[in-house]
Amino acid sequence: MSDAVQPTAAEVRAAAEAVKTALDRHLAAVERRSGEDDPAVYEAFNELAAAAEAYDELLYDRYDEVTPFEIPAAEDELPPYTGPEEPNALSVLIRRDYAVVEPQRLLAQARRVEDADDERAPGAEVSGTVHGALGLLFGEFEADEIASRHKEFGLEEGDSTLWVTAADEPAEAGEWLEAPFEQVDPQRVVCRFDASSVFDDESDDDLDDLDDLDDEAGPADAVEDALDTELDPDLDDELDEDEVEELERLDADR
Repeated sequence: MSDAVQPTAAEVRAAAEAVKTALDRHLAAVERRSGEDDPAVYEAFNELAAAAEAYDELLYDRYDEVTPFEIPAAEDELPPYTGPEEPNALSVLIRRDYAVVEPQRLLAQARRVEDADDERAPGAEVSGTVHGALGLLFGEFEADEIASRHKEFGLEEGDSTLWVTAADEPAEAGEWLEAPFEQVDPQRVVCRFDASSVFDDESDDDLDDLDDLDDEAGPADAVEDALDTELDPDLDDELDEDEVEELERLDADR
């Protein structure tokens, strides 16, 4: 960073004082918490995180030093629920992403639907384009059916999420149709369910770690794994006395 935009020592000191103040406020909020999901604690945590991040950046820019603080990422976490305890209404918000991986299959399915429509006006074909085929299929089939049969339509699943939000009263008819997803209050989300290949990748990483541990296992571990393997129930009957004694000797050597 150039000297022209480098923070001053006074700015770094002020940021450090802001961290101290945020720490005091966070502790006070924790001491006065009204429950496990107290909004005041959540707010104080965010203020402390912001102050610590600002201080860390200024400290690095000025002195090329860093702090040992690591603030947990909270992009995917919802704030504490502050909606009604006994909701009189709820909304279910769903997003499912797909990739069009086989356009020809998609178009073929749309033509089948179109050909079966006896009430279609002559010359009103819409299945000749991908966007037309999508509109036709999603108009013909329920979203859940497309989700369960997506491969038949030439689609590949991406990320998906489902949010259930609470409301004090049901919305008026047509009230939110122009902008159905713009007024979602995260603090009124009762629950959410996410599906993503990211979670599969994390599971694969865990399995890879286990495989690495297996590769590092010594000969004794290999013998133990072999002996712990479930045997065919009929195998014992096929072993003669010498083989049984050999297995017992190996077991004793372990």
